[in-house]
Amino acid sequence: MQSWMPPESGPFVGRGQDITALVSRLRRHRLVTLVGMGGIGKSRLASQVAKGLEQDTFTSVHWAPLWSLGNTSLLTPLVADACGLSDHSPGDPVEALAARIGPRSALLVLDSCEHLLADCATLAQELLARCPALMILATSREPLGTVGESLFRVDPLPPDSDAMELFAARAAAVGVRWDRPEDHVAAAEVCHWLEGVPLALELAAAQLRERSVHSMSQVLRDRLGLADTPDSRVQPSRHRALRTTIGWSHELCEPHERLLWARLSVFHASTTVDDVVRVCRGGPLTDTVLSEALEGLARKSVVTLSGDRVHIFDTVREYGALWLAELGETRTTADRHALRFHEVALSAEKSWWGPAQSKVYARLAACHSDLCAALEHLLATDPPRAAEMAGALGFFWACSGHLHEAAHYLEECMNLVAEPAAVTAKVCWALGVVRCLRGEYASAARLAGRAHEDAVEAADPAMFADVAYLRGLVLLLRGEPMDALGVADRALTGLRGTAPAVARCRLVRVFALTAAGSSRMARAEAEALRADAVSAGEHWTRSYTEYQLALIALNEERSADAALHARAMLRDKRLIGDTFGLGLGLDLLAAALTALEKGREAATASGAGQLFWSMVGHPQRGTPELKPLRQHAERAARRQIGDTAYDSAYGLANLTDPFVTLEAILTAG
Repeated sequence: MQSWMPPESGPFVGRGQDITALVSRLRRHRLVTLVGMGGIGKSRLASQVAKGLEQDTFTSVHWAPLWSLGNTSLLTPLVADACGLSDHSPGDPVEALAARIGPRSALLVLDSCEHLLADCATLAQELLARCPALMILATSREPLGTVGESLFRVDPLPPDSDAMELFAARAAAVGVRWDRPEDHVAAAEVCHWLEGVPLALELAAAQLRERSVHSMSQVLRDRLGLADTPDSRVQPSRHRALRTTIGWSHELCEPHERLLWARLSVFHASTTVDDVVRVCRGGPLTDTVLSEALEGLARKSVVTLSGDRVHIFDTVREYGALWLAELGETRTTADRHALRFHEVALSAEKSWWGPAQSKVYARLAACHSDLCAALEHLLATDPPRAAEMAGALGFFWACSGHLHEAAHYLEECMNLVAEPAAVTAKVCWALGVVRCLRGEYASAARLAGRAHEDAVEAADPAMFADVAYLRGLVLLLRGEPMDALGVADRALTGLRGTAPAVARCRLVRVFALTAAGSSRMARAEAEALRADAVSAGEHWTRSYTEYQLALIALNEERSADAALHARAMLRDKRLIGDTFGLGLGLDLLAAALTALEKGREAATASGAGQLFWSMVGHPQRGTPELKPLRQHAERAARRQIGDTAYDSAYGLANLTDPFVTLEAILTAG
């Protein structure tokens, strides 16, 4: 399984010897750090090596982009996310991450460690000590400084060969080709003046739309030809070459492009054009002017546009941040950024029940780094607004596996914010859901009590229902369905409709009726709630009604219906990225397939399910009645096809990307 990789700005050029040497180094050392200045191509080199080694050497490659991380406490959750771990365990997150990697032969790439050196060194040491087949490839402007680290220095491209090839390729991309010998001479001079620094060459090539290569060579000669400037005694000339080229690109920008460049530096990851407009417009940057400026920055290779997404490389972003400070706009732009993503969070919460739900989950996943950055800023500048935002995000993050981030911010908000009651009630409730999903039932129950007190003060009926949902969930997972039923019934008295809180509370009632053996009533209420969810275009509630209908069908020996409901649940869970729910659904499908005498397919579903359970960091979970169902299904499937065939199918599923197996299972159904 390969996680996120950095965006490609064009074909990879050169560094053949570096790739060979680096592959050899990785076969001899478990921690290798690519060290070099910003813009030298460390990330691109690491990406090429990782892609090349994935098939031959490692069962999985995981890429953790650290440059956007502002809070060191979120380092392990970010790396865990890169490794496919949606950690639901209450213990040490490093231990859970190490358990996720386990004995597998895996390559973990920690990209851009320079601002987190000590924390990255500590994490690397702990993971290498616990995971015997893990190898770590880091990129940094400085060494991590840990025992066993092997440094691999990334130098500029040779000016006469690879640098010239890269410059020519990027020039061709903007429609410029050199036909005359004197053009090639001038291009070679540019490569020498820029000392083969890849980012400098790419920025220079983008300027060929505006000036000839001869003019470019002359300008660089004038700016870099004085070798004895005071600056040259402080830093290597290639640092000056990159800084000069970035500065040159900045000078060649129109004033509106420069202003947009500065304001774009506030983003912590690739973002949407709409977010750029919402955060960066103002003053001279009207919508029309901003759109033209963004296109201009893309032409100059300052940003990369891909569809509706905008990416700015960290070295260029740093330069923009310096200019933002010079303009005196750092705080105001950060405020606008935080308010935009506060708006995104609250809008997402309002869209939870409805046809936009799955898109909202995808949207929040795509802007996760900026949501965290916004929360950091608001915690420092406007804690009540941070609490409102964290409360809105809490349930989404709990469902999609960001439990550590949710707990971190919700706990910070509880420490800082005591009012208004409507906000603190939501924070307590969301943190209670997180604690419940971690198996911390006593803590979740206490938080439900605090949320109820604040809901009384705020006179918020919807929050009463959500508190009942949390209390009911705790009781269900403790094996007390009748008590859960009573909690749900009391909350629903006088409440009508299918608002999110009411829908969740109705779901508790369905679960409780099923666990209590009232299958007929549970089935009727599950079908009614499912109809409401389908009518609204909602997926989370619908998925759990399908889950309950599958469980009821199994109890009533309607195995084919059970399999249909289980597959329907899996389709919904896949849409919203609920790893926990995928594990539950595959276990239930395995039981249905066993009842249909499809032992081999059941073993495959169980094997894939176990991988999803490993991705949430703890053994199979769910309400108590599921444990005997799982055990019976495995015993029956083994009787049907024999232990050898069962172990073979289960093991093969364990060696395959679980999402690939899931897709095959859904297609087969």
